[in-house]
Formats: sequence, structure tokens, C-alpha cells
Amino acid sequence: MQAINSTYPGRSERTLQLALFVTSATWFLASDVLAGRAARGISGRLNIDAGRPLLEAFFLIFLLSVGFSILQAIAHRNSKLRDVLGLPKRATSLREWILGVALGWGCVVLAVLPMALMGKLDVELWAQPRAVWLLALNLGTVAIVALAEEIAFRGYPFRRLIEAVGPVAATIGMSLLFGLGHALNPGATWTSVFVTMFAGLLLSVAWLRTHGLWLPWGLHFAWNASIGILFGLPISGINDFASVVQTRAVGPLWLTGGGYGPEGAGFTAIVLLVGVVVLVRITRDYAWDYTHKPIVARGYALEVQPPAAHVAMEQQTPSAAATSLVQILPVTSQTRSAGDEPKL
Repeated sequence: MQAINSTYPGRSERTLQLALFVTSATWFLASDVLAGRAARGISGRLNIDAGRPLLEAFFLIFLLSVGFSILQAIAHRNSKLRDVLGLPKRATSLREWILGVALGWGCVVLAVLPMALMGKLDVELWAQPRAVWLLALNLGTVAIVALAEEIAFRGYPFRRLIEAVGPVAATIGMSLLFGLGHALNPGATWTSVFVTMFAGLLLSVAWLRTHGLWLPWGLHFAWNASIGILFGLPISGINDFASVVQTRAVGPLWLTGGGYGPEGAGFTAIVLLVGVVVLVRITRDYAWDYTHKPIVARGYALEVQPPAAHVAMEQQTPSAAATSLVQILPVTSQTRSAGDEPKL
């Protein structure tokens, strides 16, 4: 995966990255409309209305792949498609995805548990064969939809925004866009937009800690699957994914979120903040392996050159071969021994 610059680039480079971000966001909006129309047309012709969300997600991923690859080529950066989308090939990719699933499931349980303890959940079970088939279809749909949203928000555009304005501003901006992007969902309120922004913050931090979409994709999938399929509650106001378990939450909006689901409850915002703290703690190894620059050993050469004055002196001194030997004779006469008295 392409590394993110740790230092801010020049003004022209930041302008380019900002332009790429705006273009990629615009392409996402256009692709979302095109994918929806194509999915409705095909599902209507084949009479497979239940598979329309899955088809729409596949079409969206295809269009995003084409558009983001073209933008990457325009920026004169040669990268593999999986790197452009934010899915680098790693030995730990599956472990990151499973870790995200565990964290997403845990956050949903923490958000729904108070409703269950206070008796605010009215649960019905549907055990027909069609329910089992819908369960499998909905699991696959939720997984692909979560991947499509992660590619759209934190795959290519998020990295361009980071290089343009820095990671902090990019995280805040992308979280705001993620919340506002769900403002038109059924049953949406200002509280639901606010809570969804916190969900965007959690997912953005997941990317920042790993520089890949494996962990945020797993987290996003488990969050939606746990709410809509495991507990049978609405996902951001959409109640189309409940199959075997169908639940109606009764109680105050700050706890249940009403028709929007747990993402419209003020209590869920606290859960998401706890999730950010837990995420930072459990991703220490990944943050070290994938976000820090490698340490390169550096030092000075051990061969110390002699001073220039010494070099000049050696060059002026005749060579040993051209120098005649000088014999130093003794002061005393060689006809007597050293112990004899000198003759006066």
C-alpha cells in the first residue's frame, strides 16, 4: 500500500491532493446513483428484488475501482488496484479483519445490552426456510455493502485528504461527511447524525492505526450485521436485513434510537468513544508495523583521515629507500670495557 507522507508536502502538492479528493468524492456520488439504477433495472427484469442491495454494492465497488484507478494514474502514481482501494496484501489481513469483527460486535452488544436489561426489546423469531435463506443473503449483502462504504469513504478519498490537510483535519472532515451522508436515511435526526459522526471517527481511527481497510471493514461489517441480523434492529433507519430475528425497541430515544436504531441513541455515542480507546490499545503492534517508518541504521565511517598538515609533512619527507642510514658511534673508545677507569 502506498505510504502516507509524514510531513506536509508543498502547496502545489497539497492543492493536487485536495483536487483529487474532491474529484473522487464527486465520482462516488455519481457512481452511487448509477449503481442504484443498474441494480434496480437488473433486479426488476430478473425478479430478484431481495438481491438488489447486493447487486448495487457490487456495481458501486466496480465503478469506484475504475474511477479511483484513473485518478491514481492522473497523479502519476503507479499502484496495484488493491492498493488504490486500500486493501494491501498482508500476512495479517485476516487477523485484522477478525479483530475488527470482534470490536464491532462488542460495541453493539454494549449498546444493546441496557435495552435488554431494562426490558425495552420486543423480540420475534421467524423460523421459516425462507428466513434461513434470507439470513445467508443478508450476511453477504451486509459484508459487501460495508466494503463499498469503506472504499468510498476511507479507501482512496481519505488518503488524498490526509495528504492535503493532515490526518487530524482529514479525520474530522471525513467523520462529518460520514454523518451527513446518513442524514437522509429514514428516521434520521440530529442525534443520529451526531452519533454516526462518532461511528465515522471510530472507523477513521481504525484506518489510521493500520493504514488499510481490513480492520475497519471487519468492524463496519460486524456493526451492521450485529444490529440488523443478530438483534433484528434497524441499521441507520433501514430495517430490510432482519430475517430470523425481528426486534422492536420500546423506550426513550436516548437509549433505543427509535426507528433509526441504536445509531440514533445518545448512549451509543458513549459506546463509540469507549470503542476508540479500546481500538487504540489493541492495535499497538499494527500501528508500529504499518504506520511508522522503518528504522535505518546510520553512522560515520570508521576510517579517520589524518590532518592535512601531517599529510603534507609525509609528502615532503624522502622515501625510506632514498634515505642513507646514519650510524651513531659510541663516545667511549672501543679498546676498553665500559667498567675500566678512563685514561686522563
